[in-house]
Amino acid sequence: MTDFLLELRSEEIPARMQGKAREDLAKLFAGELAKAGLAADEIVTYATPRRLALIARGLPQATDAVSEELKGPRTSAPPQALDGFLRKTGLTQDQLVDRDGVYFAVVDKPGRAMADVLAEAIPAIVRAFPWPKSMRWGAASASTESLRWVRPLQGIVALFGDDVIECEVAGIRSGAATVGHRFHHPGAITIGSAADYVEKLRACHVIVDQAERAGIIAMGATMLTANAGLTLIRDEGLLEENAGLTEWPVPLLGRFDPEFLSVPAEVIQLTARVNQKYFVCNDSAGKLANAFVCVANIDATDGGEKIVEGNRKVLAARLSDARFFYETDLKTKLEALPPKLEKIVFHEKLGTVADKVDRVAKLARWLVKEGIIPLPAGEEGARPAQPGGKVRAGEGAVGDPHPSAPAAPPPSPDGRGAWADLADRAARLAKADLVTGMVGEFPELQGLMGGYYAAAQGEAPRVAAAIRDHYKPVGQGDDVPTDPVTVAVALADKLDSITQFFAVDLKPSGSKDPFALRRSALGVLAIILDNRLRFPLRSAVSADVLDFFADRLKVQQREAGVRHDLIDAVFALGGEDDLVRLLARVHALQAFVASENGKNLVAGYKRAANILKKEAFEGAENKPLSYMPEPAEEALRAALDEAEPKAKAAVEAEDFEGAMAALASLRAPIDAFFESVTVNDTDPDKRLSRLALLARMRDAVHAVADFSKIEG
Repeated sequence: MTDFLLELRSEEIPARMQGKAREDLAKLFAGELAKAGLAADEIVTYATPRRLALIARGLPQATDAVSEELKGPRTSAPPQALDGFLRKTGLTQDQLVDRDGVYFAVVDKPGRAMADVLAEAIPAIVRAFPWPKSMRWGAASASTESLRWVRPLQGIVALFGDDVIECEVAGIRSGAATVGHRFHHPGAITIGSAADYVEKLRACHVIVDQAERAGIIAMGATMLTANAGLTLIRDEGLLEENAGLTEWPVPLLGRFDPEFLSVPAEVIQLTARVNQKYFVCNDSAGKLANAFVCVANIDATDGGEKIVEGNRKVLAARLSDARFFYETDLKTKLEALPPKLEKIVFHEKLGTVADKVDRVAKLARWLVKEGIIPLPAGEEGARPAQPGGKVRAGEGAVGDPHPSAPAAPPPSPDGRGAWADLADRAARLAKADLVTGMVGEFPELQGLMGGYYAAAQGEAPRVAAAIRDHYKPVGQGDDVPTDPVTVAVALADKLDSITQFFAVDLKPSGSKDPFALRRSALGVLAIILDNRLRFPLRSAVSADVLDFFADRLKVQQREAGVRHDLIDAVFALGGEDDLVRLLARVHALQAFVASENGKNLVAGYKRAANILKKEAFEGAENKPLSYMPEPAEEALRAALDEAEPKAKAAVEAEDFEGAMAALASLRAPIDAFFESVTVNDTDPDKRLSRLALLARMRDAVHAVADFSKIEG
């Protein structure tokens, strides 16, 4: 068995494309092998800014002869169908095999030298490569048939063992020569085989393993900052990007003017990250330090002093711009900015951002005044404490409820009304920073900058916090708001987006979700469940939106180990749209169906439900028995008499474990019933009475969940 090396060398490959390119190279190569009936023992891929490489281990010297069978048309098919099949296979009719009236072609393929397979595979891989963006170059680029690659392709190394696989792609012939580091070793180097590829390039200042480069950067940056009494702020995305920008990474520590620390830390970090690809650090007190780590692609003779100084100057210019935006933005009050939102279209069918702000403010106010958002202990009926801040009422008419909300409740206590004022104020200022210079430069900072500006301009602390965090949670693992004002605004903002886009029939479809409504729904679920918000969702959303939330709930809870069929079993009852209560019921149900009693009761329920369905039993008049019931029949009736009220009372008290315990008492009686009682008795009175008894058992179970939705 022999190893194969393929290196495709080009001008700089963007770092963001390298990871996917490695996956695509492995997939395409494996596909070409599969066409020849082969598979490598192992495929390893590498990427640097200037090369994409693959090593396939354990390939044979030649492929085995194989016999391939192709199914053709029926023998009674029209002549045209047979002619087409013969052209496809290259056979004649007498070479076909007739099996039960169907033609089959048996094609024998001789074995091939692996070198020939590889020589065909390489051009096919290069021409089929799915770069997200690619280009043509040189004189050949005048033709749309010319080769496309991410950047001009410059060389191909193709070695099977120590033999060169001869091939040519767009005038570039394969060979054994590549180049080392652009500055440290710009000359050609000859690779002997896959076995010495990694180490020969390392000797020429190229580390081909991207994971090794990332490790060097992470370790070097951590040690540099630790030696300076600082702590590196880890950033995995930035680490991967720097690994993709370098072939010989050398981390270097620099300092910037501490005066720039007057700018919010997030702005400095984003400026350093986005514009310059620098890491930043915290000092011993946990605050942002005036330090950065850049990653050079060269081992400088002066230890990197000139590189650091050049980077410091560039960063200083960027930070000066950021400080200018920040200080300029602070000169304009946030409350003066919302009118500008009237010029920003939220969506052509949904009006402007100003329209959205008005809807969100009304809904946030309603959520607080209705009592859906719980207040801190002791705050009901009292005005919210606002140390260092002040309470301001929102502008304009704020008494009208959200279009999808029910009628406004009676006047609330003064305290809850004051909290509603805060929610309204925060909502009306939450999008104001969209028209600031800083957010124009860094859209990622929307919300965050509004929070900073609000705090600096004297808004109530809870208002500033709500502006800052109203987009949260924005993804899995993100913080979920807990302050009442923030919860109101964050929930209202997401509910508004979902309900409004659904109202104009712009729902997610398949893999398409252009307005990130699935993410918004997961955010709504996280806010409701983490804060245990008790309210019927259908009072704020339509039926199709409620179904949408049910689907998202299954996705969210699957990661927590909750079975989706159990969520269906509770939703199927109808009327259950209090998500906190629903999940409590689901958790109790999951524990129950995992028990022996639960498994057997589910089986008994399904047997009963199947009989009722088969008999199309819709119920019968409740009348005295006209016969002497069998003991098992009477025992089931007695068990139901006891279990039904207990289960119903437990559900009403939200004691779902108690409800399951009540149902568990039916397990033995239903088992005994099926063992000794004939349901479809020839006596019609017995048959109807026993079917009615099974219907009672089904309905008793439905007080907790629709067991027909439970799988298994």
